[in-house]
Amino acid sequence: MNASAPAPIVSVITPTFNEVENLPVLVPRIHAALGDTPHEIVIADDNSPDRTWAVAEEIAAGDDSVVVLRRFHDHGLSAAVLDGMSAARAPYLAVIDADLQHDPSVLGEMLARLRAGDADVVVGSREADGGGYGEWSARRRFVSWVAAGIARLFLRVPTGDPMSGYFMLTRGAYESTAAEINPLGFKILLEFIGRNRALRVQDVGYTFANRVHGETKLKPSVIRSYLLAVAELRLGRQINPVFFLYVLVGILGVAVNSVLFTLFEALGFPRIDTGLNEALDPIYSSFVASVVLTTLLLFVINNEFTFWEQRYRGWRTIGALLLYGVMTGVGTLVHVAVFSWLQETGFLFNLIGDDAARVVHNLVGAMVALVVNWYLNTTFVWRRRLV
Repeated sequence: MNASAPAPIVSVITPTFNEVENLPVLVPRIHAALGDTPHEIVIADDNSPDRTWAVAEEIAAGDDSVVVLRRFHDHGLSAAVLDGMSAARAPYLAVIDADLQHDPSVLGEMLARLRAGDADVVVGSREADGGGYGEWSARRRFVSWVAAGIARLFLRVPTGDPMSGYFMLTRGAYESTAAEINPLGFKILLEFIGRNRALRVQDVGYTFANRVHGETKLKPSVIRSYLLAVAELRLGRQINPVFFLYVLVGILGVAVNSVLFTLFEALGFPRIDTGLNEALDPIYSSFVASVVLTTLLLFVINNEFTFWEQRYRGWRTIGALLLYGVMTGVGTLVHVAVFSWLQETGFLFNLIGDDAARVVHNLVGAMVALVVNWYLNTTFVWRRRLV
């Protein structure tokens, strides 16, 4: 670092992982955007296999404003950003992705908003005036819309684009919140504005660009991490976030089961003659069909989503599915018992009619079975970690 250079006014932190082709393009763009404003660029790299860190060090060798952190432990975007912020020297701290999808040209406006004293955090927003999603597919727009809606609903965040990874904040905002940040959090912006409700937030519009090099980060594990982060921010660290996801998947299962059951009932599927006793007579073929289809769906979602770290692959998946089927069978017996008991007692028959009551009885049975299945599945199915 050149000792005679003026102290930076803004530090731009960019977390990197396998961005070897993008980084040499990003650095000049940041310089061009900030112009004569004294600034530094802090590159926090998670020891990228493609040697992004080596390219960053080459850039820093000829550019005194670039600082490189090669991180060997605690990998992750949020942790990298926090390390970059702790190493930064400026009174204003910006975060920008290295994939060239964030437009550096709005850095000047973001800085001006903070220096005016009207905000503690300025978000680069795709939803604000002048912003946009570029050439995003309908699928990605829908996923982003749902994720943003979840954040607004559960966290009441004061920004139109809570999924943004592009923002700038004052050092005071950083120092007053950093101790509460979960370094494993999925979206570092959500961590700041979700934990410190006193922060004043403004949005600046920018248009999201398409990724040219590298791989997109939008994967099932990313969506899962986001939901875990929202759960932890909303419910606190005392609540098991995986149980929260399991409940969400279970609610989906209850909804699917109820829709299928209602559909099959409407189609007039015949009753199953069990040949056992009157207590089981209310169990219809529509009930069995809806349980089987829902069981298959929930196994796939739980294996690929809820229990991501313990997920099964290859031939092991078949064994896991069979074991899951056994555990679900136990839960189904509970489901059947509750359903049958409610049918036998005639609960709600006189109030809402027989057909509607059957649907409610099925719903109640499924909810009781959900709790039983959580215990069985975490004890016997997804109890070990992948090696």
